[in-house]
Amino acid sequence: MTSVFKKIASPPGYVVASTLISIGGFLNGYDTGSIGSVTEMKFFQDTFGELTPIMRGFTVSLIMLTGAFPSFFAGQLANRYGHLSIIMAGALVFTLGAALQGGAYHLPMFLSGRALSGFGEGLWISNCYVYVTEISPSARRGVLVSISQLATTTGLCGGYFTCYGSTKIVSSISWRLPYIIQAAFAFTLAVSTWFLPTSPRWLMLSGKRVAALKEIDRLNLSRVEAEKDFLNSTNEIHAAPSTLEGFLIIFRRQYRARTMLALFILGMVQLSGIDGVLFYAPTLFAQAGLPSQSASFLASGVSAILIFAVSIPAFLVADRVGRRTSILVGGSGLAFCMIVIGSLYASKSVHPTGAVRWVVVVLIFAFALTYAFTWAVSAKIYASEIQPARTRAAANCVAQGVNFFTNWLVAFTTPIFLANSSFGAYFLFGFLTLGTVLVLTAYMPETRGRSLEDIQAAFHHRPLARSWMYHLRKFFSRSGVSPAGSEGAQSNRNSLELNVMRGGNGSTPIDVGGLLAVDGGTGTGIEMAADTAAAEGITEVRAVGG
Repeated sequence: MTSVFKKIASPPGYVVASTLISIGGFLNGYDTGSIGSVTEMKFFQDTFGELTPIMRGFTVSLIMLTGAFPSFFAGQLANRYGHLSIIMAGALVFTLGAALQGGAYHLPMFLSGRALSGFGEGLWISNCYVYVTEISPSARRGVLVSISQLATTTGLCGGYFTCYGSTKIVSSISWRLPYIIQAAFAFTLAVSTWFLPTSPRWLMLSGKRVAALKEIDRLNLSRVEAEKDFLNSTNEIHAAPSTLEGFLIIFRRQYRARTMLALFILGMVQLSGIDGVLFYAPTLFAQAGLPSQSASFLASGVSAILIFAVSIPAFLVADRVGRRTSILVGGSGLAFCMIVIGSLYASKSVHPTGAVRWVVVVLIFAFALTYAFTWAVSAKIYASEIQPARTRAAANCVAQGVNFFTNWLVAFTTPIFLANSSFGAYFLFGFLTLGTVLVLTAYMPETRGRSLEDIQAAFHHRPLARSWMYHLRKFFSRSGVSPAGSEGAQSNRNSLELNVMRGGNGSTPIDVGGLLAVDGGTGTGIEMAADTAAAEGITEVRAVGG
């Protein structure tokens, strides 16, 4: 028992760092939980006037739109200046934006504050996930990255209950208070970065091995963990690229597939329609036939509490359930909920006094809880950990930019869809999610429990879809039948073997054919293998067949 209390009282440095950085997730959830209620407060409307539906949608979603732009280059800046420096800069910008919102006396000033907050959030949010990914031992990475998601749901509840309590204040402080709290937390995040250990992987990437060893000690990592997750990563050491080069390099042949997979995952998680549910749940419940007061309570109160409650077990089992399993099973559940709701509306089965309306209510809750337990946790972990060290920050930040944009798109267009069709939005989100599951079934290797370096080896194997094509060609070849174009393609395919020299431990053969196929190569050859070898630190390329 004493040892348990000691662990709680003196957690490892990487746990403390991950927890402090999760303030960024709290801020993200806090704004989501508060902005809808703020725009409906009496004193907010007295200050700015009653907003039209279009202006309200623009005001709510503006933070996502302005967050998308800096996300595209935040990773390149982090490669050059370090994750903590960019997180600090973003947190300070967010602090200024929150202060402008809290002190606004006309709508343009309030919108300027939201735009600034979005810009700051775009700088730090993806770098927070990358930072935690890089300082975490592989066995605990899922749980530690999930702290930010748990903080996001905590912020969601905090935003709601702050507004619930502040509505009783008979002055403009009722709507200003949430932004005062946001500014305080954002400034705390900025100050925290001064005291946190720098990512050892970033230091190794910058050629600062001695400094990396010191930071490993500050993180309280064991030598075994350090050897596995940091010190044997010499094949990934490169000089930090320039901002433009850092953006372009993620689309080179050897990195392209992993970049596109991250863009696809973080874009499609939003196109599942989750923000349509979070922002417009009162509208969805009212559409199902519930009284507006009941709808508001269910949407704002119960949903926030339940999402938070579900996030706790999701956090605890993050490293016990495979990322692939979580995303595929969760996506299937999300698609099922949306398609069934759309079918009920399309068949005109939903009535204000009928029992079917409760089926819709339950499915909306089931959708939100399934998302919180699966995609909300696994998607960002996966998008970050599949990237090589040289491109991790840049690729993940560009993917976060896509996430911001699709987030804004859903938040802005959902009211328009609902106004024109009772079932169209559900079918759209449901079939988009189903398509995502089918694509990831074919192209998503498992990463749970692997070191970041071992994960890269998974991309040296053929994806499932290409394996089917390979076995199909093999079947036709044995039958004496050549599918159209396969003979020419096969004649140009060299069997390549890469000898990887690492620390005098001999050579490890790696099949390059599968890697080049995954990474979008149109063929194989010595030139393409050499490009891959140079990027991965491989010292020798040898053709072993023709």
